[in-house]
Amino acid sequence: MVKIIRKNLRWLPTLLAILFLLAQVCADLYLPTITADLIDKGVLNHDLAYIKQEGVTMLVVALIGLLAAGGNIYFAATQAMGVGQKLRQQIFAKVLKFSGQEISSLGDSSLITRSTNDIVQVQTVIFQAMRMMIQSPVMMIAAIAIAFHRSAKLTEIFVVSLPVLALVVILVLRQAVPLFRSIQKKTDRINLIFREGLTGVRVIRAFNQDQREQDRFATANEDYTQTGIKAYTLVAALMPVMTLILSLTNIAIIWIGGHLVAHQQLAVGNLVSFMTYAAQILFSVMMLAMVFVFVPRGMASAKRVNEVLDYEVAVQDPAEPQQVEDRPASLTFDQVNFRYRGAEKLALPDLSFRVTAGQTLAIIGGTGSGKSTLLNLIARQFDAESGQVRVNDYPVEQISQHDLHQLVSLTQQKAVLFSGTIRSNLQFGNPAADEKAMWHALEIAQAADFVKEAGGLDAVVDQDGANFSGGQRQRLAIARTIIKQASVYLFDDSFSALDFKTDAKLRQALKADGELKQAIKVIVAQRVATVADADLILVLDDGHLVGKGTHQELKATNPTYQEIIASQIEKGDQANA
Repeated sequence: MVKIIRKNLRWLPTLLAILFLLAQVCADLYLPTITADLIDKGVLNHDLAYIKQEGVTMLVVALIGLLAAGGNIYFAATQAMGVGQKLRQQIFAKVLKFSGQEISSLGDSSLITRSTNDIVQVQTVIFQAMRMMIQSPVMMIAAIAIAFHRSAKLTEIFVVSLPVLALVVILVLRQAVPLFRSIQKKTDRINLIFREGLTGVRVIRAFNQDQREQDRFATANEDYTQTGIKAYTLVAALMPVMTLILSLTNIAIIWIGGHLVAHQQLAVGNLVSFMTYAAQILFSVMMLAMVFVFVPRGMASAKRVNEVLDYEVAVQDPAEPQQVEDRPASLTFDQVNFRYRGAEKLALPDLSFRVTAGQTLAIIGGTGSGKSTLLNLIARQFDAESGQVRVNDYPVEQISQHDLHQLVSLTQQKAVLFSGTIRSNLQFGNPAADEKAMWHALEIAQAADFVKEAGGLDAVVDQDGANFSGGQRQRLAIARTIIKQASVYLFDDSFSALDFKTDAKLRQALKADGELKQAIKVIVAQRVATVADADLILVLDDGHLVGKGTHQELKATNPTYQEIIASQIEKGDQANA
């Protein structure tokens, strides 16, 4: 929490919030003194002029306290909300730098909870820090001092009431704080199940598992609810107990104070003001108890937020990145070894190849053979353990990620579209692209026809592109990749939802386009027909490069490639493959 406050809180508005708070406390503490003087010097002496004078003074002091409270609340609220705004921005910016491995480590649902619920808890603590956490101890100490000055004898009552009150608070918080800490983890669990239910709703319905998912969510929801009920019930129990102690304290003050007044050892006004100070003292203790409820939960949330902000990003820009100049397109893997974090076995061992401008590289292999991992190394989603990946003869770890991503354009396995329009989605690839360039990219991606039917470039795209079919989403994602002017175009199994005819037309258009002829196309695919006309085909098996060559060369000599062909076409058609 201290780290977050030090980095994100503006000190001048914070100082003003504290000064306004101190002014409010002074006004609150001065009012009982005015009341005592009004009773002792005005009411008892029947001095109407003095009563009016003190009444005006009381109104002025109350107004000052009100304005000071308003100023404190304004600056406290703006600073708390400002910190929340900065934290959300920082988390979002940090998550955008994460690779898939880092996101998986923290978890999607947990990241959502940390950027929403946890930050709200941090905001609450910061706001209360500028209100209750400062106001309560200052008011309590000052009120005790003034009360002691008014009547040392009556102050002895606090020797009994305050320790009892403190003991009750400690007992309750010892039970409640662990519950509040566990609530955050249970929130993660609810978000996880809810998110899975939203993204997997079609699968749930297809397998008729609606009731199972409802039961799973109900279990998590019930667990969260019961924990919350226990925590808030304990906290709620503080109020009646504190009210009881406050009432008993007031009874003791009236009883003992009455005897002191009767024996002329205490003025009536002092007794009234003492009761007010007693209420302020006990109310301060009650506010501190509320603070102790907020702080542990806020501290737990602050720790979770800092975990994201301090999470070590594996892929970093070099301290002095090499400047990128225009060069002919090339892609080189030089004895590259890659291992996932914490894995014993290399995912890609000793991988070497080179392709140059105008060539098409195809990668084929079974599921889990390392095809997507290879593409992620090109885009520098991961760094190689040893060896070197070079784009346009620049080692990818020696240039900035911004410059690398200018050289590389990627279509992922899952076609990701953003809510908006087709135009806005294409502009993700090239913000400066005009309509002619957009329609040209759509023509190459074989998407122009259905885009025209949908209403053109300004046709609406729902969240995740839900209003388009799988093949249409893939073609729009491919068009977004093509419209970006890059040296290397990566297609990560992005033709999988296309029929054979559309697949063939798209690959032919990629090969025939004048601008793309100067670039390198890297195609990951499962189908032999998709990779057959590539200039170089890499055959991967369990991460190992077991074949490298053209379709005809591999068909004649490579057993793994022959097995892939045999699994996709009938033996009688192998000669035509």
